[in-house]
Amino acid sequence: MSVATQSIGRLQLVGLGTPALLLALLAMVVIPLPAWTLDLLFTFNIALSLIVMLMVVYTSRPLDFSVFPTVLLVTTLLRLALNVASTRVVLLNGHQGTDAAGRVIESFGEFVIGGNYAVGLVVFTILVIINFVVVTKGAGRVSEVSARFTLDSIPGKQMAIDADLNAGIITPDEAKRRREEVAREADFYGSMDGASKFVRGDAVAGILILLINLVGGIVIGTMTHGMTLADAAGNYALLTIGDGLVAQIPALILSTATAVIVTRVSSREDMGEQVRRQVLGSPRALATVAAIVGALGLVPGMPALVFIVLAGSFGGLAYVLKRHSRTADAGLDAPAAEQASSASSGAERELSWDDVPPVDLIGLELGYKLIPLVDQKQGATLLGRIKGVRRKLSQELGFLIHPVHIRDNLELAPTVYRFSLHGVPVGEGEVQPDLELAINPGRVYGTVQGQPTREPAFGMEAVWIDPSKRDEAQALGYTVVDASTVIATHLSRVLKAHAHELLGHDEAQHLLDLLGRSHPKLVESLVPKSLELNVVLKVLQNLLQEEVAVRDMRTIAETLVHHAARTQDPDALTAAVRVALGRAIVQSAAGTRAEIPLLALDPALEQLLVKSLAAHGQTLEPGLAERLGQSVREAVARLEANGDPAILVVAPELRPWLARWLRPSIDALHVLAYTEIPDNRAVRIVATIGRDDAAPGGLPAPRTTREAPEPNGTTLMREG
Repeated sequence: MSVATQSIGRLQLVGLGTPALLLALLAMVVIPLPAWTLDLLFTFNIALSLIVMLMVVYTSRPLDFSVFPTVLLVTTLLRLALNVASTRVVLLNGHQGTDAAGRVIESFGEFVIGGNYAVGLVVFTILVIINFVVVTKGAGRVSEVSARFTLDSIPGKQMAIDADLNAGIITPDEAKRRREEVAREADFYGSMDGASKFVRGDAVAGILILLINLVGGIVIGTMTHGMTLADAAGNYALLTIGDGLVAQIPALILSTATAVIVTRVSSREDMGEQVRRQVLGSPRALATVAAIVGALGLVPGMPALVFIVLAGSFGGLAYVLKRHSRTADAGLDAPAAEQASSASSGAERELSWDDVPPVDLIGLELGYKLIPLVDQKQGATLLGRIKGVRRKLSQELGFLIHPVHIRDNLELAPTVYRFSLHGVPVGEGEVQPDLELAINPGRVYGTVQGQPTREPAFGMEAVWIDPSKRDEAQALGYTVVDASTVIATHLSRVLKAHAHELLGHDEAQHLLDLLGRSHPKLVESLVPKSLELNVVLKVLQNLLQEEVAVRDMRTIAETLVHHAARTQDPDALTAAVRVALGRAIVQSAAGTRAEIPLLALDPALEQLLVKSLAAHGQTLEPGLAERLGQSVREAVARLEANGDPAILVVAPELRPWLARWLRPSIDALHVLAYTEIPDNRAVRIVATIGRDDAAPGGLPAPRTTREAPEPNGTTLMREG
């Protein structure tokens, strides 16, 4: 038999496990079982409940044991099936003696009853009350609340994942994994809410089965088998209580496991490690407890020996933990002392050019309270997120983003950070390292308590909140991120805005070298035959300054070679390259929508601007410039309110000047030339800025237009 055939056979046998288990449960309900089989199954049930309990304790996160609701259901059905099977045996054979239902039931009954049936009934009743009223009811309530808050927080968590993906903090694969984890979390807590009802019903069933077995057994024993009332009560009480205990002990264990797993907090540590670190991790608390317990032992009438022994134990544990803490601190201080020693010994050597530090191309300075954000020993994530930002921007822009040099700066406020390019500050912000930032994306369903602030990258309204309020804020519609994500998002925005300053001669030459591997003749025709490297660099910088990626180096190089014979002006060459990259530029601005909504200038206003620029250079009459900018801002605000991109289309000779003038004050505006719109994209003029019947203030007001399709398939713009 081949290996593949054997593997398929094994898989088929494994797949038969669940149906075989269900058939076995049905068989236990229908077919009478011998006493030895009941002993084996009851023992297996106890062992299975212990396995489940230990799995819950040693699991780091609830999602790591996501099959728990199904296991809980199966174990509950197994226990109920065993109750039915044992009830049949007890009622049929209980008159034969206390071992009629097996040695396990008899042993549990004799151990608990101890010759007193009233005590046995009380113990069993207390056990059921603990299971039903305390553990099961509490676990059910926690499951219900957890399921509700988990489902309510899904939109906020999805928005946080999208924000991290857009900022380059995580990769698409990581975003997909996190979305799947959010869905699994919702499914898990929803299933736990339902599974906890099974546990509660099982506790009720245990009480009813006990009463049925006891009353039914006494009636059957006295009326059918001729037993005296005392003998019948003795036999059936022992069998009933033993049967109930054998079933309720695993039920209590599984109820406890349910309560533990729904009250767990996700962590990299298992439950034992969390208890050791958080409960027994404070020497001061243990020493205080030792003093209090010791003082209680000195009270007259108290068992002094017991209290003193416990006080000594707690005091010794506090001493050991304190000593361990001092040893760890000494180990951490040793490297710092070595560095200080090496620095003092190096002060005697002569200065050299190595002592002149170069200017950092990209720098990040942190206040002293933000240093833990980059300390990997403390589990910091800022370094990884900065690397993710560099990776994402490198893929988007088309060239490698330089590493970020991070250092502390005592001149900054403790919670302030600052970005610099070539040693010059270009942006800064303030974060709270121990809090999380709840950002208002524009629509929330309530308010969350915290410190009001502004998100530093985009200026949106936000609130610094305690991490414990994260689920509440996400349920209200806020996007919640930590301090590292805030800094990484701000860095992404700063680097994208200054990308043209990061591209130098070495980077431009590297782009050409990469292109030369696949198109050697093209690069040979471009540099230095057609253009100098500094001209190509200036064209690439112009593109990046207007947020046009330089990924398509083949198209850029072919366009430069084609137009190099007519002009060497970088601005003219940039305009030609933008026309060649028109599809990518429009795609970036408008997406994949069927029609592109456009803003346009009135022809009379456009001619006025062309003549003014021709006569006065790159200047415009201040009043006209102010009114034009105001009209464009109003039109852009209306487009943003409708969810449309803000694209202003103008004459090619006006585009560079208007782009440099309008973009700094209107961040969402894209200024394109007519020649940059691809022929295969349908357009729609949504507003025309400027007309003869001017609005108050002397500048023509925007007017709306509507489209009318012509028979030849083109779209003409008609005045509305």
